Amino acid sequence: MSKIAIDLHYLPNLEFFAAIAEAEELLVFPRDRYQRQSYLNRTRIRLANKVETLSIPIVGRRPRIPLEEVKIDYSQKWQAIHLRGIQSAYGKAPFFEYFFPYFQEIFESGEESLLSLNQRFLTVCLKLLRSSARIAIASEEKIPDGVRDIRGQIEPGRPFSERVFYQPVPYTQLFGVDFEPNLGILDLLFCTGPEAEKILRESVKKQ
Repeated sequence: MSKIAIDLHYLPNLEFFAAIAEAEELLVFPRDRYQRQSYLNRTRIRLANKVETLSIPIVGRRPRIPLEEVKIDYSQKWQAIHLRGIQSAYGKAPFFEYFFPYFQEIFESGEESLLSLNQRFLTVCLKLLRSSARIAIASEEKIPDGVRDIRGQIEPGRPFSERVFYQPVPYTQLFGVDFEPNLGILDLLFCTGPEAEKILRESVKKQ
């Protein structure tokens, strides 16, 4: 069985899904430390005139706390902002009406934990991509033998072209003339629907 240790990103980008394309089990480590300026609480969508980053606010600014202790700050009404942004970006996309309710339900659930919220989003994404990979929670901090560890590798600070996971495969996006690679998974799902799985498999960088 192919097992990969992952970070639970918020509505992960296409590089993330290319990296886990062959995985049968995705191992999450709740005691890993929260990293600011990471994809743990941010995703990217394409609006009419720009690419927008959506960020989930967290309670407090305590550095280096375990992921399982990170709570979402609902005082900032971030759900309304994110839902409005997603609807503006993809409301006219071919598969929006089919897939959006899955995500809207999670947005409106009031999940307190960032880790739990991200796990729910990833579970739905895997389902819509018809992936057989399952998410497992590690019971200890030590990584088991035979597990490929990609934690900390997919980060906003460096371009995806410098890493070994993802090569862009263009598809028809809603806005713009030039293809914008490596957006959040919502872009691919809403724009391509059942073709998303095939596009992701073609996006796996040849080693």
